[in-house]
Amino acid sequence: MRSTRHAVAIAAVVGLMFAFIPAAVAADEKKCEKKITLETLLECVTVAGVLEHEEAFQAIADDNDDTRASGTTGYDDSLDYVEGRLTAAGYIVARQEFVFHKFSVLGPSALQQVAPGSVTYVEGTDFGPTPQSEPGDVTALVTPVDIQLGPGNTSTSGCEASDFAGFPVGNIALIQRGTCTFMQKGNNADAAGASGILFFNQGNTPAPDRNGIPAVTLGDGYTGDIPALNLTYALGAQLSGISGLRMRLFANVSRVLTTTENLIAESRVGDPNNVVMAGAHLDSVAAGPGINDNGSGSSALIEVAEQLAKLKPVNQLRFAWWGAEEDGLVGSTFYVNSLTDDEIAGLELYLNFDMVASPNYGLFIYDGDGSGFGLEGPDGSDDIEALFEQFYVEEGVPSAPTAFDGRSDYQAFINNDVPAGGLFTGAEVAKTAAQAAMWGGTAGVAFDPCYHQACDTLDNLSLEALGLNADAIAYVTFLYATGAEVIDTTP
Repeated sequence: MRSTRHAVAIAAVVGLMFAFIPAAVAADEKKCEKKITLETLLECVTVAGVLEHEEAFQAIADDNDDTRASGTTGYDDSLDYVEGRLTAAGYIVARQEFVFHKFSVLGPSALQQVAPGSVTYVEGTDFGPTPQSEPGDVTALVTPVDIQLGPGNTSTSGCEASDFAGFPVGNIALIQRGTCTFMQKGNNADAAGASGILFFNQGNTPAPDRNGIPAVTLGDGYTGDIPALNLTYALGAQLSGISGLRMRLFANVSRVLTTTENLIAESRVGDPNNVVMAGAHLDSVAAGPGINDNGSGSSALIEVAEQLAKLKPVNQLRFAWWGAEEDGLVGSTFYVNSLTDDEIAGLELYLNFDMVASPNYGLFIYDGDGSGFGLEGPDGSDDIEALFEQFYVEEGVPSAPTAFDGRSDYQAFINNDVPAGGLFTGAEVAKTAAQAAMWGGTAGVAFDPCYHQACDTLDNLSLEALGLNADAIAYVTFLYATGAEVIDTTP
């Protein structure tokens, strides 16, 4: 069923039944071996249990060049670990193989202004290689593509083939972020005969992620064979005003077709035509072990799944650990695209958990009803959001919405009209003063200062956020799995 309009009412009733038991409290093992109720589930899901999995992922990374990126032995060992745990818990476990473009940074890239004058720009400050770029070293004239600077920008800047009308073949295309994906812009630039691409950030807003070097990928579906770099808004705006600009663009990267796998675990009972699905990406970036991103979501999901294995759900439970999320949401997209129309119709909802223990955390819920960002999810997403909100209310802590911005594995489900929701504790964006007043932590510092870096280790976790969110995951998954959201509490 797609619409679950009783969710908030049920959450309110459940909240009156018992006081929540924080996940940091040690579980009574004997109690956890018995029949699972919502009360015992929240006692049995513990921080210690989640950390057992996080420690395993850290050890795997330590043994595999400090990474668990898809296409590496670190990822393969992570898959083996999850498969062993879920099989031992009694789930039906399967791997799903798929092919993706493995993107790697080989060394320093370069960006130089050759004429007029000579300027060498600084990697990491002014620019960086565009994720999923093809390798290449190009020196050519630069042509801006339908760029509009300043407030009220409505430029498509490369989204339409017509944006490249009259584009000189062999020139480097200077393209601004916004309106459509980098993949669409990049494929259009390649088709127009560009020799390379300089993407620069959107600007026109004070948001840091729209002014610095954009953390945006060309995506696994990029079909162009030209190199690309990502630039800050300030640099892109500056370059767009230089006449006769000639530059050298060097993307020191590799992009190779590679095989990897998703892992799917299903309960042996429950209505297969009404599937409650929850997922987390298992891969890290190449630069680090990914213990928060996304060892935290993956580990919390293992812990919840193991405790729910003792439940006989009304609706079938399905858990997923996705591969190649960091390469453009490839694994989850492949999975959804592999489903038949009937199988998609059988998905009651999808819950996504990507970074749930950021050290300078916020407590964010995906904005299912669109009230926070104007981007609502499919029908029923509002109820998922409301149920997570109610959990935080019962815990006495504030929460806030976060946008369905296409940066995690919910996107393919939303694209296929499956209700979606989930939790997020923040990435590279700096915490505001108002958010620090709400949750504590440090204003002006990123929610996760080690985002996509080698320092994303066991030391890069908030155990407070991890415990709270592990309980939240358990709470919402249990209510949907047992069909509690359809109980009518009307007198």
